[in-house]
Amino acid sequence: MLTLKGINQFYGGSHTLWDVDFEVPTGSITCLMGRNGMGKTTLLKCVMGLLSVSTGSIHLDEKDITAIAADRRASLGVGYVPQGREIFGQLSVEENLRLGQYVRKDNGAEALERVYQTFPVLKQMARRRGGDLSGGQQQQLAIGRALIFDPKLLILDEPCEGIQPNIVAEIGDLLIRLNKDTGLTVLLVEQKLPFARRVASEFRILDKGRLVAGGDIGELSDTLVERHLSV
Repeated sequence: MLTLKGINQFYGGSHTLWDVDFEVPTGSITCLMGRNGMGKTTLLKCVMGLLSVSTGSIHLDEKDITAIAADRRASLGVGYVPQGREIFGQLSVEENLRLGQYVRKDNGAEALERVYQTFPVLKQMARRRGGDLSGGQQQQLAIGRALIFDPKLLILDEPCEGIQPNIVAEIGDLLIRLNKDTGLTVLLVEQKLPFARRVASEFRILDKGRLVAGGDIGELSDTLVERHLSV
């Protein structure tokens, strides 16, 4: 599904990603892990085209998307839920969701209704401003906006950050269900180990911008956690 080869990236004079080779298998839920400041969000932004790479390539279903502009990657089937959600607080819930329809060839009415069925609270609050929602509701809105054009790859950056436990559980259930029922491939950054172990089928660990470990989630040992994830 998604393959990164030899990715190097710089912030000014700071070398942030070092020769990263990274694969997200089709049909997997892959969790990208690492301590704060290890390059996880940077890597996701490179995948989305929000940051350019210095060397290396990014392929989606064998198509080289390295030089494709960020605003075209959604039309290739990539949904993105950024860290902090980044909804439009002054727009209504429905207006936020309709922003995700621009890559669809139809009017998106059925897709909008599917999102409302997935997150009933959003339908109840369709006319309310996004900024008036709770943190958990805003996260549901951000996920709904990404799902509305039926992506084949969904990328989420710390979807559980600052979210109440019941919404965290609902998000986990949703990702598992979408993956199982529709074959949706998921790449997420998440630091909550119980959530990652429950939801993910694969893991990858970044440490100081380098990929240092990866495999089936059952191979995420206490030794790896202690070495690369413990604070």
